[in-house]
Amino acid sequence: AFIDRVRDQAMEQTVLKSLSPGQQVIKIVRDEMLALFGDAAGGLRKDAPSPRVILLLGLQGSGKTTTSGKLGRWLARQGRHPLLVSTDVRRPAAIQQLAIVGEKADVKVYGPETMDPVARATGALAEARAKGFDTVIVDTAGRLHIDDELMDELHAIKAAVQPWDLLYVADAMTGQDAIKSAGEFNRRI
Repeated sequence: AFIDRVRDQAMEQTVLKSLSPGQQVIKIVRDEMLALFGDAAGGLRKDAPSPRVILLLGLQGSGKTTTSGKLGRWLARQGRHPLLVSTDVRRPAAIQQLAIVGEKADVKVYGPETMDPVARATGALAEARAKGFDTVIVDTAGRLHIDDELMDELHAIKAAVQPWDLLYVADAMTGQDAIKSAGEFNRRI
């Protein structure tokens, strides 16, 4: 139905005669998406305590590390002062990957020597409080599937840093399984 409405509007004479049909089609798609999803203000809620803790959740390979950098950069452009931390101590080079992503995004990354995920998260929160960072973005470990070890680790991190936001990151290629996975994370975390 969505595609049919966009097609009908795109075929109207006003679009065909406009100077920039591509831009007009983008506007039609945007307007239809707003009609479908609503026009509520997006973004993160404004009433979070400082430092705000954002916990990124998802399966392995879903893009949590990249999303951490993008979210940090987005917040920095809004005048915020984010601090990134990786609690993925099992995946080879996960910590280095976040350091590179953070450097490219021009966002500070907390990198202690400890390999304890909870200690890394709590250390980043203490660092944020001490040095004036107003947001801590915690990049968590993922697995190829949801397992008890992953959930126990996430519970421990959540209890230690008390995040204000829990953001589930899903790869666009996941398909319908993303609904099942997100539901399981929601139920257990």
